[in-house]
Amino acid sequence: MTVQDPRAEQIELKVRQPAPGVTVLAVSGEVDMVSAPALREALINGLGDGGVFVVDMTGVTFLGSAGLAVLVEAARRAQQEEASLKVVAKARAVTRPLEATGLGEVFSLHDSVDSALA
Repeated sequence: MTVQDPRAEQIELKVRQPAPGVTVLAVSGEVDMVSAPALREALINGLGDGGVFVVDMTGVTFLGSAGLAVLVEAARRAQQEEASLKVVAKARAVTRPLEATGLGEVFSLHDSVDSALA
């Protein structure tokens, strides 16, 4: 018998490419130790293409330490791939952990996808 952790379904990832060389990954739900590997895979795969990569976290309701670690890894990977990583965050569930850890200074933070792409 297989038992699936119900929290694994609490994250939704949608990828779109609004322009050549631009990828937007919309993340919604809870980013915790169960769902962070799915986010990591999407980020690492997308950053391999280079260009501009926007992580739209406006739909995130919880951002735990595992999610923060994935974002830090993605920032390092973006530098290696010569990609531009931008994070869209306006909800307290995302901005508070970023501010509390000092990571708000590390990422290029934006209030909307449009402002990230401007």
